[in-house]
Amino acid sequence: MDSKTKRWCASRATVFKALGHPTRVFLVQELSKKGEECVCNLTDSVGADISTVSKHLTILKNAGIVSDEKRGLKVFYRLRMPCVLNVFNCVDSIMEENLRDQEALMR
Repeated sequence: MDSKTKRWCASRATVFKALGHPTRVFLVQELSKKGEECVCNLTDSVGADISTVSKHLTILKNAGIVSDEKRGLKVFYRLRMPCVLNVFNCVDSIMEENLRDQEALMR
């Protein structure tokens, strides 16, 4: 593998690693529904302290999945990589198919 390909694959892996936590998947889903949200409201939605949610958002931001904008004392986040939802849809469809297959085997 050449160095350019290696860097490209590492960048892709960073995105998948960032999505490797249920809270971060939830945050992406929330931002996809709401368009933009303040950290304080996301904290309420997640049910975790602001420090924990901010750390998760920083991981998503560093991977390029979300972007932020500071307005006064508040920081607002939005989904920067909406195509990640296609990955969720793909995973959901396979999970549903697997569930149907398991249910069919149980009959």
